[in-house]
Amino acid sequence: MDESQDLITLRNGTGKRIALGKSAVAFTALKREIMLGELAAGQALVELDLATRFGCSQGTVREALLQLQDEGLVQRNGYRGTQVSDCTLDEAVELFRIRQSIECRGIVHVLRHPSRALTADLRALQAAMVDAAEAGDELELASIDRDFHSRIFADARLGALDPVLRRCLIHNHRFKISRSAEARDLVQTARRHEPIVAAIEARDLAAASAALFHHIATIVDFGPNIFPDQIQ
Repeated sequence: MDESQDLITLRNGTGKRIALGKSAVAFTALKREIMLGELAAGQALVELDLATRFGCSQGTVREALLQLQDEGLVQRNGYRGTQVSDCTLDEAVELFRIRQSIECRGIVHVLRHPSRALTADLRALQAAMVDAAEAGDELELASIDRDFHSRIFADARLGALDPVLRRCLIHNHRFKISRSAEARDLVQTARRHEPIVAAIEARDLAAASAALFHHIATIVDFGPNIFPDQIQ
């Protein structure tokens, strides 16, 4: 079996598409199903069954499951195998707080020495978010949203915190999508990033910090209750 043949395309951190192989096919499909709640918390993921489903080896499936574990979407528990992780309110609240601290502290470092490509990269990602929103693809919009915030933080040069922020971003979106009771205006969601880009382009630290903080705190309805003294 030639596992290099089935390719999919995904966006990289600047909105461009890159081709990936079968491990990415399995990873992307399972991640999508977990994020949308199609695979419920606690559901077992059996390597042999998944290998049959995706037409690949168990080693390829294992690689995808390890990526999902790195993102906190599954738990691998020895003899109990791999299960979809939970997405609780308590976890969501704490991850929002951690994310707010990381991003709003990180922007200070970003604006000291922003890279020349930062603004152009952010505008490309913002345009990609609008495209996804207009196509009605909320999951793709959320994925590009994470790339947008990760791209900003990359210029903070605080690499040890990158995986922490990434996990916060993933679970923020998983919680938001899974608890959604009604359809949202996706284009408006995409355009919520515009004040952040404008403040970074102007190198206005106060405005960038305020825009990031407000953006994070108003992602879900309980945000203002987490930061009651800091929401305007």
